[in-house]
Amino acid sequence: MALPLLLGQLLALMGPGDAFYLEVRELEEKCFIQEIPDGTVVIGNYKTELYDPAMEKYQPSPQWINLFVFVKDPENKNLLARQYGPQGSFTFTSQSPGEHQICLHLESIRFALFYDGKLAIHLDMQLGERSNDYAEFAAKDKLTQLHLRVQQLVEQWREERFRQTSESTNQRVLWWSILQTFILVATGVWQMQHLKSFFKAKKLV
Repeated sequence: MALPLLLGQLLALMGPGDAFYLEVRELEEKCFIQEIPDGTVVIGNYKTELYDPAMEKYQPSPQWINLFVFVKDPENKNLLARQYGPQGSFTFTSQSPGEHQICLHLESIRFALFYDGKLAIHLDMQLGERSNDYAEFAAKDKLTQLHLRVQQLVEQWREERFRQTSESTNQRVLWWSILQTFILVATGVWQMQHLKSFFKAKKLV
């Protein structure tokens, strides 16, 4: 897998809290390198857009657009490999310091490719507090360890709930697409049989 060298070099210099914008095609993978200390919580807030040729501009992506996120640490071990909806956030915690490879690509769950395949990703990468500095974090924000843990669990619950909702929506859309395809095929077969019977009755074949 070839990394876009220039993009990787530029994003390697990014500090915490930087945002960037990518234009991609469906299934086109964009990767970049991020220097991350060990034990650091990384949050990626994102939204995706689909180009509308009628409006000649990008519009918010529909629910049948999926974002795939892959993260590898400096030892090339997988830290994250998950499918997300068209808008939301993903998180991971670095296990060792160094250059982490983050790859993104968008995919439609429909059978046909996009008419023009033009998509955009807005991504805001936030490098949070070191995950093992809970005492310092709690003291700074005047939180007890219990409050901090509750806050962490709430964030995890929100992410899991969003993921489950997205997966459920994607499943419903997929089955509806399959049903539509089956109806169209069945209708086509019936029409062909009907025309064949008609031509035979008229002795045209």
